[in-house]
Amino acid sequence: MLLQGDISFLKNTKPATDANCNNVRIDFLICQEAIPLRRKKPAKALQNRMTADWQRTAIGNQIQRELYTRIMVRILRPIPVARLKLLVFDLDGTLIDSAQDLCNSVNATLSRFGREPLADETIAGFIGNGAMMLVRRSFAAADGAAADKELLAEAYKYFLDYYREHKLDYTYAYEGVLEALAALKQLHDLRGGPAWAMAVLTNKPVRPARDICAALGLAPYFLNIYGGNSFATKKPDPEGLRALMSEAGAQPDETVVIGDSRVDVETARNAGAWCIGCTFGLAPESLSANPPDVMVDSPADWTAALNPASSDLRQ
Repeated sequence: MLLQGDISFLKNTKPATDANCNNVRIDFLICQEAIPLRRKKPAKALQNRMTADWQRTAIGNQIQRELYTRIMVRILRPIPVARLKLLVFDLDGTLIDSAQDLCNSVNATLSRFGREPLADETIAGFIGNGAMMLVRRSFAAADGAAADKELLAEAYKYFLDYYREHKLDYTYAYEGVLEALAALKQLHDLRGGPAWAMAVLTNKPVRPARDICAALGLAPYFLNIYGGNSFATKKPDPEGLRALMSEAGAQPDETVVIGDSRVDVETARNAGAWCIGCTFGLAPESLSANPPDVMVDSPADWTAALNPASSDLRQ
């Protein structure tokens, strides 16, 4: 479990270059296989040995972690983290797992209009481009053809009303998110560089987005939380991201978008910003078509990816 501070590396962990894509992959492996001990070796001895290895190659402050944790940060293009002023997070699939409530709301809407329910996996594949697109794609999948505008308008209204009442039935912050946000704030306080801000930019309607962030304890970390109806356009149009950059006084090369899908990557690219892709989210497969600058496997890895002290591994 991520507590605070920064990342530490095992003694024998070294960057390896992938010849197929010329990216650097950094593997952090904390497990019995990485540091073999006799079967009956006490757990305290294992922890002491691991601590000794960490101290020999520690970078920045240590993060205390449970044993048997695997962390991966893959760097495709080094981010100049020391210059960053703004971190912009996606919401669904990045900070929270909202898939079940969204799927339930879609199927309730389909049922209300006489359609058969869809599999959760099918609906989950439609998440990420806003509520109207989610409803449109779901009705198209249920009917085998695009729905007419009048039906979509009614279905969209019903979906929003239903989702507002059920948005927190099963939705939760991913494990380690709150700890990671706290660690990023601490890293910001300790790094001695220009101040950075954190914000949320999602295609989810802004009212439920803000309500969810408040209910799950996320809201205090963010300068602002903008949704898909906060501006005239949605992601991947860069309008919302540019608004946040203006509020934070950040230039594109001082901004990083953190998200789980190609929509987030395209948003960053359209604004000239950097991007960190999250493989634990709702649409990680879409990152292969349009790769981000860095890919991480858990919220705990955000600190490693955004730590200026690890810049020697980014060369």
